[in-house]
Amino acid sequence: MLAALGGNPSPSAKDKRILDSVGIKADNDQLNKVISELNGKSIEDVIAQGFGKLVSVPAGGAVAVSAAPGSAAPAAGSTPLHPDDDTGFDLFV
Repeated sequence: MLAALGGNPSPSAKDKRILDSVGIKADNDQLNKVISELNGKSIEDVIAQGFGKLVSVPAGGAVAVSAAPGSAAPAAGSTPLHPDDDTGFDLFV
């Protein structure tokens, strides 16, 4: 990708030196597979296709659920769990 963005529309295994220059040790077999899979494709098209797939990936975090008006109240005797109750993660000990 860096080679393509640097103006080389057809990167090859010899461009591995880009990875080497920043201390990345790439496996030659895997590198050759990636190069062959991307051969003849536009980097802009590959990025756009990848972004389209990424949009459907959940991005973590809790789902916010709000109580609807008139919904049932918590059961009698139940107490809400405080953030540091029984989690084993007490930041202020």
